[in-house]
Amino acid sequence: MRRSNAIRYALEQYTSYRVPNIQCAQSLWYTQSTNNSFAVWRRRVHNSAALAQKRPERVQLSSERFPQLKRGDFARVSDRDLQVFERLVPSRVLTEPDDIEGHNVDWSGTCRGDGQVLLRPKTTEEVSAILRYCNGRRLAVVPQGGNTGLVGGSVPVFDEVIISLSLMDKIISLDEISGVLVCQAGCVVDKINGALEPHGLMTPHILGSKGSCQIGGNISTNAGGLRMLRYGNLHGNVLGLEAVLANGDVLDCLSSLRKDNTGYDLKQLFIGSEGSLGVVTAASVLCPRIPGAVIVALLGCDSFAQVLQTYDAAKTMLQEILSAVEFMDRASMEVVQENLQLTCPLGAHRYYLLVETSGSNAAHDEEKLNSLLGYVMENGIVGDGTVATEPSKVQALWALRENVAVALRRDGCVYKYDVTVPMSRFYDLVVDTRERVGTDVTRVVGYGHLGESDIHLNVTCPQHSDQIFDALEPWVYDWVAKCKGSVSAEHGMGILKRDYLYHSNTGPAVLLMKQLKKLMDPKGILNPYKIFPD
Repeated sequence: MRRSNAIRYALEQYTSYRVPNIQCAQSLWYTQSTNNSFAVWRRRVHNSAALAQKRPERVQLSSERFPQLKRGDFARVSDRDLQVFERLVPSRVLTEPDDIEGHNVDWSGTCRGDGQVLLRPKTTEEVSAILRYCNGRRLAVVPQGGNTGLVGGSVPVFDEVIISLSLMDKIISLDEISGVLVCQAGCVVDKINGALEPHGLMTPHILGSKGSCQIGGNISTNAGGLRMLRYGNLHGNVLGLEAVLANGDVLDCLSSLRKDNTGYDLKQLFIGSEGSLGVVTAASVLCPRIPGAVIVALLGCDSFAQVLQTYDAAKTMLQEILSAVEFMDRASMEVVQENLQLTCPLGAHRYYLLVETSGSNAAHDEEKLNSLLGYVMENGIVGDGTVATEPSKVQALWALRENVAVALRRDGCVYKYDVTVPMSRFYDLVVDTRERVGTDVTRVVGYGHLGESDIHLNVTCPQHSDQIFDALEPWVYDWVAKCKGSVSAEHGMGILKRDYLYHSNTGPAVLLMKQLKKLMDPKGILNPYKIFPD
């Protein structure tokens, strides 16, 4: 079967990005051991990444890297099944290994399934027919959007049938006055913004993967983005959705109303559920106006208490125009300067804040931001600061924050943790980690979304070290659990974090989740092996 442009693109990403540039902290390589504890088999993460950086090779099958996982009691795809699929989605059944390979491997190159069949429906009715048939046959499926996740949630673990939503990319309607967009789940975020821009609108979430990720996948993982502080998450911006249940029933909750208090808000069940309760096929999303003016300030602080004071002042003095507050420590700034030769306009400080405003009046917004800058500097809260109003300079300041992850890869092996902790403990995790690992690493870096209390902890060293890994896991997750944080700030649980679900949820909460899963998917065919520990 002739390879489509979309599949060719996925394969190019697989060969050019996933394998050669794989990050140590996320590649799982299990070596048989008499001790099958979580720490032992997770430790093989970093060894495989070091090998992958030296020589391109196929990502190892997840079923081999997770030998404690056993294939469920699901049927295997037969020739008769293929004939039925061909009737349901004519000429959109892919079975050639080269066509499917890019859909079997997740974006980070850490998980690889052995799916043998890829289905590409165009309509909700086709998704319904597929699921009704698969449920009757007890064929496991994995829904897939843009496949930009980092925890293995959007790819098979064994031989699940892949249902790609990429052809469901139609924008159904747009109400310019209310700003409500209705579209199919396969719409790429960039495409949506391209359609919204002529009407002065934009999506409420801005993501680095906006050129690849799809709105359905964003909804299924409750994607946040860089400006969640201003616009909130998708739990608040998705007004309605359409989803197909495991048995093929279509749940039409595609309301475009901002207020609807008639019974349970069922759409919330599907937001962040990683395709385990149903396949999202369409959504209505509340889209804000494109701001007429975007201004950015970069501020330097010398104590974390000053960081919190600055954040509080920004919320007070900027209020309705505040759109982002991003945090970087000195190690973060140093790595982008040393490894990428980017230039910071400020002197050396222990901490940096990138504060962005989005409003309709540039002069008004600049005046407010300058007032903030004057206040925090006059009171000794901030040691130095600069304000950028020109788009090129705004972009240059954002580049310092957005390229930290890229710069860290130049150090060699990267141990990455994206967690949420209470604001008062935001940087304590970094401090405690530095004390724990000592001088055996290249650097310990902390950066992230201060406005959402989302800290990105990164530890780098030239190559993988079992000693360092054992010092970090499960210690990091235990630390987060003790302060009642979340072990997964973004991307969900997938397969990589599923064993830590209880670190951020009580037993009764997990039990209720399992009961919902059993009620809505009694045969367990939807995205099995994800979210829940064995």
